[in-house]
Amino acid sequence: MDHTKVRKATAADMASVHQLIAELARYERAENEFELSVNDLLEDGFGTNPIFECLVACDGDQVVGFALFYTKYSTWKGRCLFLEDFIVTQSHRGQGYGAALFQALISIARDRRVKRLEWQVLEWNEPAIQFYQKFGAHLDPEWLNGKLVFQQLQAFPS
Repeated sequence: MDHTKVRKATAADMASVHQLIAELARYERAENEFELSVNDLLEDGFGTNPIFECLVACDGDQVVGFALFYTKYSTWKGRCLFLEDFIVTQSHRGQGYGAALFQALISIARDRRVKRLEWQVLEWNEPAIQFYQKFGAHLDPEWLNGKLVFQQLQAFPS
């Protein structure tokens, strides 16, 4: 696809990435949980101690998708990449943008010689599941996700 460009995100892309995250939150039926600001993205991705990296897919100058990821560490395997979120805007799905983003992320994982590239997918998100299966991905049914949310962490006795 000649008009598709995948590149490393810049700080100037974070407003577009923020809009795409809002779209993803709506799609995943979790819009009320979306609290992140553009300033959070700028600080956390481009501040003095960046904690994530991001790729964007562009149609011309328009950001139409992103893949946000970071390095994690497995005590059994070593360095891994974790794909936190990945979306292509509704109007550009099915045109190769997602595949281009995912292939770029696979290339980064391969070049960095990480032991795994990991992500989560909602069990009801059949289009995403089918997308990942096209790449031969293993979707593990055994592991449960655990979390403590901000309010729980703050309420925990010191």
